[in-house]
Amino acid sequence: MAEADFADLVYEAEQLATEIVGTRELPRIERTLKQVLEASQALWSKVTATGAQDIQANLLLGTKGLDLPQVKQKLETLSSRRTFEPLDPVPITDIQSFLKNESENAILQLIESTHQTTFNHIGNLHYSKMFEEWQEHKTNLMNSLLGYSKQIVDIPTRRETIVNETLFGTRSVLDQEEMAYIRHFTEYNNAILQGLPRTNLLEKFASAADDFNNQKLSDMWKMLTFMCQLPPQGKVNVLEARSQPHVQEKMIQQALAYLELRYKEYMEVIVSGNLRSARRGGSPGTIPLVKGFINVRQIANEPGLDDEIVEGSPLWPLVFYCLRCGDVPAAIQCMKADPSKEELVAILEDLRDSPQRKINMRAEMQLRSVYRRTIRSSPDPYKRAVYCLLGACDVHDDHRSICKTADDYLWLKLWQLREEEAEPVPDRICYSFLQNLVLEDYGEQYYKANEQPNVYFQLLVLTGQWESAIDFLIRVDKYRSHAVHMAIAIHETNLLALPASINAPLLVIDEADKAPMRRLNLLRLVLLYTKKFENSDPKEILHYFFALRNLQGKEDDMNAFATCVINHVMETKQYDLILGTLEQDGCRHPGLLDAFEGNSINVKSITEAIAQTAESRGLLEDAIKLYDLCGAHEKVLSLLNALLSQVLARSSNEPGSLRNRLVKVANELNSRYAGEDVNCKASTFTTFKMLRNFITFFDMYHFKEFNKALDVIMSTRVIPMNVDEMEDRINNFRLLEDTISKNIPDILLAVMNIYYHQYQQIQGDIKNMSASMLEDSNKSKHLSFIRERARLLTSFAGTIPYRMPGDTNSRLVQLEIGMT
Repeated sequence: MAEADFADLVYEAEQLATEIVGTRELPRIERTLKQVLEASQALWSKVTATGAQDIQANLLLGTKGLDLPQVKQKLETLSSRRTFEPLDPVPITDIQSFLKNESENAILQLIESTHQTTFNHIGNLHYSKMFEEWQEHKTNLMNSLLGYSKQIVDIPTRRETIVNETLFGTRSVLDQEEMAYIRHFTEYNNAILQGLPRTNLLEKFASAADDFNNQKLSDMWKMLTFMCQLPPQGKVNVLEARSQPHVQEKMIQQALAYLELRYKEYMEVIVSGNLRSARRGGSPGTIPLVKGFINVRQIANEPGLDDEIVEGSPLWPLVFYCLRCGDVPAAIQCMKADPSKEELVAILEDLRDSPQRKINMRAEMQLRSVYRRTIRSSPDPYKRAVYCLLGACDVHDDHRSICKTADDYLWLKLWQLREEEAEPVPDRICYSFLQNLVLEDYGEQYYKANEQPNVYFQLLVLTGQWESAIDFLIRVDKYRSHAVHMAIAIHETNLLALPASINAPLLVIDEADKAPMRRLNLLRLVLLYTKKFENSDPKEILHYFFALRNLQGKEDDMNAFATCVINHVMETKQYDLILGTLEQDGCRHPGLLDAFEGNSINVKSITEAIAQTAESRGLLEDAIKLYDLCGAHEKVLSLLNALLSQVLARSSNEPGSLRNRLVKVANELNSRYAGEDVNCKASTFTTFKMLRNFITFFDMYHFKEFNKALDVIMSTRVIPMNVDEMEDRINNFRLLEDTISKNIPDILLAVMNIYYHQYQQIQGDIKNMSASMLEDSNKSKHLSFIRERARLLTSFAGTIPYRMPGDTNSRLVQLEIGMT
């Protein structure tokens, strides 16, 4: 083939160009081959990806019966916000359209604002509900713990003793110490119930603790008795009353008196044990005692003491320990031995004559000035300590060289306390500062409370933090029962701070209270303590609940005693023992609760509340018994009627079955109510009587005593026995209560079965008789009589205003047809 020349190639190119361009006037797009390739690849990747997704979507939706193209088309036509979009503005000149547009826009804005408000309200409700549930959950978690320890969730049972027997023959789980407490507590409560003068429960419990041969425990009760010797506060906010200056001053004086008395006893023990080195002689009094103590401790040989000597002993240790014993006159006598101490003698005399054991402000400023100038640099620690005591100087100096124990430290700080100022003063400490120092700054870890709980307890008690002290003590196994009785005793003196809600945790920090004060939930503490012997010692538990009689219960008209009794009875089911029983003649035999009947305790109302609780929990048999005990006859018969209607047609009458129990109760009530006035509606009592008759009817029906059963059903005047009674029975049916009307299907079926059985029996007798007897017309008349009754019964079932079950109607018709 010949090669084409250049002209031929040009011609062919022009022909191709003409074919491509054609005759249409279309825009030409000039692209390079590279651009065409890239565009083709992009288009191909997009088509293939979308196609794969569409295929997968079709497969997924196709399994659910959906067509993807149709769904996609419908979605494209939807507009979720089209209805609420603002309308397009219209020209102002078109007034009609303008007003329509504005009104529609106002409606849309109102709908939108309402939607937003509703959404926000629902959100707030949801948040509040979640917060409330979380708070309740946190409270439940906290309530499952005692204080801060996880080791006291399960309260262990203390050792049992054979001699601890209750009045009811069951062995008590209380140990000897707990039995001693409850004996004194029972005597105290009985005196209150009998209207006798009220004794001091703190002293009663303290005397009981003295018999336990535990000196540390006796000291705890002794210091608590000291601290609670405060003026009566009445029914006011306890923490506010204890924050009053005169009350705090009294608490400080009581704490000082206890610490000084205890130290004096300690000095006497030391001196008595070292008579030879003490060289006390036979002189009584504080000064010989202090001199003997100084000799035993060889304080005169300590370095840095001043050279001032009084009766052979260094002056400042003598004065310091006289003050440590609380004997200010003895300290004055020592000071008078040195003529150069006239100013200090005057200050001490002022201190002696002051009821608050405080010197005047002028003397205090004078002492501080002297301390800053000369005494602070003195090497004698006792001299510095005396000045710091009297003038509250250098309050942050702990004087560790002579105040070596927690008692000494607390005694020193109590001496230095001053009234709280509106603004903090750097060189003064107040009562709340000392409380916070003991509880928060130092705390349990610093004082090694686990190793020596009595020391930390003492610091809390002597600083007026009784709630925190008891909360700490109940976490110590061996002191738990003692802490509970301490709380009860303090509460009886109206000095225990309680939370506003009985559902609060054991220890409560109220933001409204002054720091670091706490509130103790006495009700929860008593419930935790009594949990272990709630089944073995019911009488003792009621005495502990009696301590809560002045607290508000869950209901406004009920105190905490009633609330606890209700919960306890529902838990233990000791109805007869606690609430009493009814004799056959209607006389009530009192229970343990009757011993507490008084102004704020009503046994009948508590019994009724327990009955209501049992009813709400579905314990209807218990509720019937309890309502009967408190004389609520209407509730007794209403509940019993409801239960009897459920078991009326049952054939089971075995001993212990529900039907047997209910029938027994019904018979007892019927015999008892027959001789007394029943406080209930006439219709309720009539229904009760009819239900008893129907019970008798079904009993005879199941025993196949059909003639007696028909006699009983005739006496109820519910089922028509002849045509004349039809209208009267239909009218009577409208007056029946639901407890009877809902059993009508079973009653009709039972009566129809009796008719059918009688019909078959007579018909069988006719077939078995001889030919001469078959002619007897009496048998035929009897059969006709039974058929007439059966038809009447079927007609009655279709006429009464009651929707009869379909199977009942069909069964009645079948039995009637069987008698034709």
